[in-house]
Amino acid sequence: MSKQIFLCAINNILSGTCAEDCKFCTQSVRYHANIERYNYKKIEQIVAEAKLAQAHGALGYCLVTAGKGLDDKKVDFVARTAQAIKKEVEGLNLIACNGTANKEQLRYLKQHGIDSYNHNLETSERYYPEICQTHAWSERYETCQNVKSVGLSLCSGGIFGMGELAQDREDLLQAIASLSPESTPLNFYHPNPALPIKTRNIELDEAIKIIEKARKLLGEERLLMVAGGRELLFNGKENLMFNAGANAMVIGNYLTTEGIAIHSDKSMLNTLGYEVATSCDTQ
Repeated sequence: MSKQIFLCAINNILSGTCAEDCKFCTQSVRYHANIERYNYKKIEQIVAEAKLAQAHGALGYCLVTAGKGLDDKKVDFVARTAQAIKKEVEGLNLIACNGTANKEQLRYLKQHGIDSYNHNLETSERYYPEICQTHAWSERYETCQNVKSVGLSLCSGGIFGMGELAQDREDLLQAIASLSPESTPLNFYHPNPALPIKTRNIELDEAIKIIEKARKLLGEERLLMVAGGRELLFNGKENLMFNAGANAMVIGNYLTTEGIAIHSDKSMLNTLGYEVATSCDTQ
């Protein structure tokens, strides 16, 4: 495994306005989680935040909007934002994460500067109705197929520890592998008192096995990222996730939860003997 670690940052550009009932997500208006909610950020602010993320070593920069999927307004906003970032910031892999999307919408984003599209399967097809009933798992899978068909890089992963069985975790990993994504974020459930799923049913040793299995299924050349929940399971034990096969991680804050301070992550990587990747070619 490479001694270089790919860093990715997330920008929540439309927060907390989702009408879906996903039991793991504080952005749903149904659960009244105590988060910051706002409509579209100013593009100038997003560009400034992109510059800061790059200065901290991020090569991937993910533009996230709350809601089930894309509509004309969101497509236009994400496209204009991507163009503005590409005009002022060189070398960032721009990732859009805007829910379900059709081929026409994805082609438009690609034409306007988006490099990758993130859409997670979240859990197995069998377990999905237990955590969401307002849309089907098949819609998620179809969106991922659409991403591949228009020539965008696919970023797709899931969340572990939401009450699913071991077989569900295996089925999720197999489903992700069937899509051959260029990058895969592995998230570990972060409980929030407002959400229906109250506890996390996964421990460190199980998380390590998931990373190992994902690496085996996806191959050595793909990006395998430990994202949400890293601070809960791996804080101070990051060497275990890298030894298991992870070669990427999210820096800074997540959508609605705080991450680890960036300077602490940089110090951790240095202590463990890893370098921050400086080119997207590392994938």
